[in-house]
Amino acid sequence: MLMKKRVLSCIQPTNEMHIGNYFGAVTNWVNLQEKYNCIYGVVDLHVMTMPYSPKNLYNNTQNMIIDLIACGIDPEKSQLFIQSMIPEHTELTWILNCVTSYGGLSRMTQFKDKSELLQSGAKDNFISAGLFTYPILQAADILVYRADYVPVGKDQEQHLELSRNIAMRFNNQFGEFFPLPQPLFTDVPKLLSLADPSKKMSKSLGSKHYVGLFEEEASIRKKVKSAVTDIGGNTSDEMSPGVKNLFELLRACKKTEIIAVLKHDYESGTLKYSILKDEVANALVELTSSLREKKSEIEANIDVVNKVIKESTARTRELAAETITEVRKICGLPAR
Repeated sequence: MLMKKRVLSCIQPTNEMHIGNYFGAVTNWVNLQEKYNCIYGVVDLHVMTMPYSPKNLYNNTQNMIIDLIACGIDPEKSQLFIQSMIPEHTELTWILNCVTSYGGLSRMTQFKDKSELLQSGAKDNFISAGLFTYPILQAADILVYRADYVPVGKDQEQHLELSRNIAMRFNNQFGEFFPLPQPLFTDVPKLLSLADPSKKMSKSLGSKHYVGLFEEEASIRKKVKSAVTDIGGNTSDEMSPGVKNLFELLRACKKTEIIAVLKHDYESGTLKYSILKDEVANALVELTSSLREKKSEIEANIDVVNKVIKESTARTRELAAETITEVRKICGLPAR
């Protein structure tokens, strides 16, 4: 039998996932489990590159694991791990640091963006070396498992390209070892802010700009009801970004029949935005209610979940250890 190709994807532990995260990444992860050998990680070390609360980091990491399982990530089908529990990630990071050019890192746009964010904030928010070099840790996350594919959006392609460049530089210096990870592009709905459809849905903009994946019904309906539709002064026949975003939310929720009816009304000029918003709210409430129920079931068995994740992380570490054993030998380092 042919070996399944290996897919690696990771997510930072935040205090709450929103529907943009869910439809933009997690639903794709769930589907990939059926076709590939999938390894999914919660990358808590990445959070440390920006100011953070240790207590929140710990709690958010545990909560992200629960959320992923509630969304359909199955530790029996995939390997689900916590990054900081596998020290081979950081060991490989140091080795890859030594084959990565300063110039390549300095061109990373996220470093520039986050540096500007820190400089515009409080005076004690200094820019750490970790923020500058964390793309190498991202590369190590991928290369330590010698992944074939990495699911990415177009905005993340730069980081994967750096990982490929680092792998090529290592292979050129020490001989062919790392496969060059390929991007796995998928059709991802572009969900925009309900309050400002000129911007991507993001928690950093404030609570009114996103819908939490486990948000309560009353809050969701309030946000959708106040969603921006047409902007005054728009004389174009093209659908406005706000209205298009509401239809995109329905599409993400797979409400095909409802979309057909509402699109017909829109094209005939009879669509009432209040009805469109009601349907969007209904679809989102249906989704979040189901996910909240699953999450409650998991939280009721948290000891079992923690045991499963420790076992899954241990199995994942075995793969990372195999890579590090070979890398140490290739690089002239003694065996442990």
